[in-house]
Amino acid sequence: MSTSTAQELFRRRLPAGVSHEGCPDSIAQTVETLDESHSLKRSMSTLQLTLIGVGGTVGTGIFFILSQAVPEAGPAVLISFVLAAVVAGLTVVCYAELASTIPSSGSSYSFTYATMGELVAFVVGACLILEYGVSAAAVAVGWSEYLNLLLNNVFGFSFPAALSAAPDAGGIVNMPAIILVGLCLLLLLRGASESAKVNSIMVFIKMGVLVIFSAIAFTGFHADHFANFAPYGARGVTVATGSLFFSYIGLDAVATAGGEVKNPRRAVPRALIFALLIVTGIYLLVAIAALGAQQAGAFSNQTASLASIVEGVVGATWPGTILAIGAVISIFSVTLICLYGQTRILYSMSQDGLVPKALSKVNPKTRVPVLNTWIVCAAVAILAGFLPLGILADLTSIGTLSAFALVSLGVIILRRTAPDLPRGFKVPGYPVTPILSIAACIYVVSGLHVLTLEAFAVWIAVALIFYFAWSRRHSELAVPPEDLS
Repeated sequence: MSTSTAQELFRRRLPAGVSHEGCPDSIAQTVETLDESHSLKRSMSTLQLTLIGVGGTVGTGIFFILSQAVPEAGPAVLISFVLAAVVAGLTVVCYAELASTIPSSGSSYSFTYATMGELVAFVVGACLILEYGVSAAAVAVGWSEYLNLLLNNVFGFSFPAALSAAPDAGGIVNMPAIILVGLCLLLLLRGASESAKVNSIMVFIKMGVLVIFSAIAFTGFHADHFANFAPYGARGVTVATGSLFFSYIGLDAVATAGGEVKNPRRAVPRALIFALLIVTGIYLLVAIAALGAQQAGAFSNQTASLASIVEGVVGATWPGTILAIGAVISIFSVTLICLYGQTRILYSMSQDGLVPKALSKVNPKTRVPVLNTWIVCAAVAILAGFLPLGILADLTSIGTLSAFALVSLGVIILRRTAPDLPRGFKVPGYPVTPILSIAACIYVVSGLHVLTLEAFAVWIAVALIFYFAWSRRHSELAVPPEDLS
């Protein structure tokens, strides 16, 4: 590779609107300000941002994925939750430093653009598109089970099986999942602040429902359910950790809101840490209560597992109805946040010229990237309607872990290349913490299924083809070929 080609592929830039104070000349910036047709509105508070993290995280991972992770690890799934939280925690403090230094709507994509250059940033952008798009579809798939339970308990009817599952799961199409994405689309088109307010209400409701579940489940607690604690050994714990990491995706959504929150250098790091603590606490509480009330073997292929557990403890359907209400609201908020994050990643990539400029054009009244939002929701609706949850969850995990590892590496690089940039937060225990974060992400990836790794490799290959065929020439940092010689 020639020097000029290397310089082109790894050219760096700060996001538009970020201060150049303390920034070396090697980090390029071509757009100092954005016109009204391409700018977002700073309207969210720290509390709303924290609740975006909680709302985008506490959902399918505890309402649905638990029934897939427990059969993989047994009661030792508690260790899997802790490991996933540790990996997420190591990464969160890395996110917090970069978000306080480079606050934007691009999250890890923008961070890597400023630290490792355009080619790596584009790969991270591809990981994030996979992460958010597939995870939104995955949580929408899990919604149909609890919606059917709620409809059956309250009204005595539900969607037929053929319209409640993907073809590989025994149905024709998952219609409730498609309806959910459509409802999120309507809300997202109203604006970020309005979506954040609705999300905040939903978060408080679902947290209350999960506390009620735990209180009921603990009345049927049996310590002997933990006797054969790790029936599948360390391998089972690792595999379950990879599946459960899907449950922590919402934390990345906090960073994607950097361009729409007030005082982002202070708000984003605080929201990230607060959200992680709240999420980890509620996950462990619910998991201990669930395992204490039901033997691990009963979780296998169990639909609407939390509702089934409390119905079994009480011997009546009313607790299941309450849980179903909480799950329907909870999964709605997770889908909403995942779709929001996806649109903001595409917005940032469009601003940089790596995907078509039309995806960053915003409505002058709502400040929402309308075309971008429609395209994202249409694609996610197709995935949710026709693919089963297991495939979607694992693909989400590997996309998330890849982005997390590169963010942690970005902290190390930016400390060396731009030590004088203003930082509202610094990673404690540097450089050990980001190194541990990278190692932990690699460890969790090693536990994923081979098919997942192969599918991810294909996705990255397609992304690279698009970059070299289109993005490289349309980048905001592109220069005429004669200038590269």
